Amino acid sequence: MNPELFTGNALLSLVTLAALEIILGIDNVIFVSIIMGRMPKEKRKRARLLWMIFGIVTRTALLFALGWLLQQKGKPVFTLPILDKPFDLASLIMIGGGLFLLIKTVTEIHHKLEGDEAAYEAPARKGSRAFSKAMAQIVLVDMVFSFDSVVTASGVAKHLEIMIAAVVLAMIVMFFFSEKISNFIHKHPTLKMLALSFLVMIGLVLIIEGWDGEQAEGLHLKNYVYFSMAFSFAVELLNMRLRKNAKPVKLREPKADPDEESGH
Repeated sequence: MNPELFTGNALLSLVTLAALEIILGIDNVIFVSIIMGRMPKEKRKRARLLWMIFGIVTRTALLFALGWLLQQKGKPVFTLPILDKPFDLASLIMIGGGLFLLIKTVTEIHHKLEGDEAAYEAPARKGSRAFSKAMAQIVLVDMVFSFDSVVTASGVAKHLEIMIAAVVLAMIVMFFFSEKISNFIHKHPTLKMLALSFLVMIGLVLIIEGWDGEQAEGLHLKNYVYFSMAFSFAVELLNMRLRKNAKPVKLREPKADPDEESGH
């Protein structure tokens, strides 16, 4: 056992890294909360548990493969002929994940405001098939967000054991708070729309980072996104306090099949 793992500096880096992982995981928690909001209540706990387990496994595997991932940086996998623009593995994953997030989020906004009610309710009635589809979406986005998590870990901690411990701790904390965040967002339509707007911005940032990572890093785009969303949420919380007796607008929500809810 490495004695350096039990020093004050090691403990400080563990706490700091775990806190950073939780902050960076907020966008992931919001996406997961919105997707799980379309599931029957009895399946949400299982979905959150699977999300936590997969998140820990994915991030741990990426940390072990960190050396190989860093070696792939700058090695083009694909080149866009028109612009003669090369893309490495991380860039392609960022762009693909960003596009998926944009499409999924805009579709979700459409369903909640203008979508056909019958078509919107259908996914909630497909049972295990809908659950598998929802989990696939959660896993896909979680893999994209895992890159941020791993890069942050490599920059803060020096020991792999501390990185893994911080990731596990952060995922456990997010697991326990994800239900409360989900329920709170679900009860307040404006917060739900703000959360979806937040995911649109995150999707755009992922695309920009994939297109030109160095320039995006220099601009600190996510810092601006996090600040704007924190400010917007604070303003909305004040609005909710001032207008606590006002009746909120009803967004379209999926309705589970009665037979499924009763276990038949």
